[in-house]
Amino acid sequence: MLQRAITGILFIGIMVGGIYGGRYTFVVLFAVVTAVCLWEYLGLVLSHGRKRDHFRRNLGVVLGLTPFAGNSIIQLGWVADEALFISVASLVFFPLLFMAFIYEMYAQSEQPFSNIGHTILGAVYIGVPFALLEFIAFEGKSYHPDIVMGLLIMTWTNDTAAYVLGSKLGSKPLFKRVSPKKTWEGTIAGAFFTLVSGFIISIYFRQFAPCHWLALAVIVVIFGTFGDLVESMLKRSYQAKDSGHLLPGHGGLLDRFDGFIFLIPFAAAYILLLR
Repeated sequence: MLQRAITGILFIGIMVGGIYGGRYTFVVLFAVVTAVCLWEYLGLVLSHGRKRDHFRRNLGVVLGLTPFAGNSIIQLGWVADEALFISVASLVFFPLLFMAFIYEMYAQSEQPFSNIGHTILGAVYIGVPFALLEFIAFEGKSYHPDIVMGLLIMTWTNDTAAYVLGSKLGSKPLFKRVSPKKTWEGTIAGAFFTLVSGFIISIYFRQFAPCHWLALAVIVVIFGTFGDLVESMLKRSYQAKDSGHLLPGHGGLLDRFDGFIFLIPFAAAYILLLR
């Protein structure tokens, strides 16, 4: 328990420092988060232990990072002509994508198209949501760390309340086939405290009216919960308890960001509509 608490405090400190350190620390922080989540995901879905499997895994990380890296260059204002940059980036990305097909021809894998599918899915499941997070954080020349922090706080509140109260009071499984320990009681508790945290956040973070923060809290509850279940389904498919061992007492980084990754596209759509 002490190890879990220390890891949690350090993790939160790094996240707060990276988000509030400015535009560049934000990009570096989430580039690392994206890369590690991709590495853990690919470690689950791809066979490993041989040199060619490590190459495939590295190729998957590079492909998955491409959407985030490209959007970072645009959001940081490093290009004069965004349309030209997107065209050039596309010309680089798609040949790189099809390199996965060529590689599988020579890797002598028993399931080449399964490996290709898993590699591309990593970019969609992890790479694209973190790229969309930049649309939330950046608005022209403005940087909005409070919005990102608010979404993270609500996500952590939902996870923590659901885990703590669900483990103590829960008896009715939410989705037994996928996650036997997740209960309706914990989910309802998580929803309640997330809505409360959303209202408190609206008092201090004035980017949105309270009604919009509460709407985002609902998005966090619904899609954050689905994200947690999806990752549980992924781990159960490969008989894995955790996605990794980077965070002692907490598992891997993907375990900590599973709900957040899944809710980002929905939160981004809502926020961009508001803008």
